[in-house]
Amino acid sequence: MATTDIAAFIVVASLLVMSPGPNGVLIAKTVPTSGRMAGFANIAGFVTAFFVHGTLSIIGISIILVQSAIAFAALKYVGAAYLCWIGLRALHAAWKGDMVAGPTAPARRQRTLVRAYFEGFLTNALNPKVSMFYLAAFPQFITIGETPMAWAFLLVFVHATINAVWFTAMILLFAQLTGMTRNGAFQRGLKGLTGIVFVGFGIKLATYRLPV
Repeated sequence: MATTDIAAFIVVASLLVMSPGPNGVLIAKTVPTSGRMAGFANIAGFVTAFFVHGTLSIIGISIILVQSAIAFAALKYVGAAYLCWIGLRALHAAWKGDMVAGPTAPARRQRTLVRAYFEGFLTNALNPKVSMFYLAAFPQFITIGETPMAWAFLLVFVHATINAVWFTAMILLFAQLTGMTRNGAFQRGLKGLTGIVFVGFGIKLATYRLPV
């Protein structure tokens, strides 16, 4: 694999990670209420999901999903349902927050690190833009049966590392803004935005059609 290929992959992967999506919204929701460690647990879940996506792509299951309308539809609707469920929960929390005045304290039942990890894992595993990247774009950088598996997993590692660095910076930013992010009005607005974004991504995934 040429250096130019790796450089091209880094550019594409960086743009994907930095573009707005469910992962960033989850971090923005987690850190103000549950702290930095829960945010890092989210990231650990993201990274695990990248290796799941990468493994499926490398061993060819992604090709099966593309060729099997039933398998692709099943994965698509499960992912859409999960994203919409998170969104509706956030919208409900925002609506209930109408009765709350003044600063918002940290959540009484903070996310455990295990829960935060699985939230990160499921959000990224069912993230439509990541799924489409590994279904369509990632195979362009490898040749099944020819590219050494170690090189293919190196690309997955690079993608996961870019993700970890980007969202670590986001966590540190939100931690510095803790006072503002725990303001009641900010919390309600953030939960409302979270709900809209997740429901939007869920609908987008549910209505996605593979290009013919």
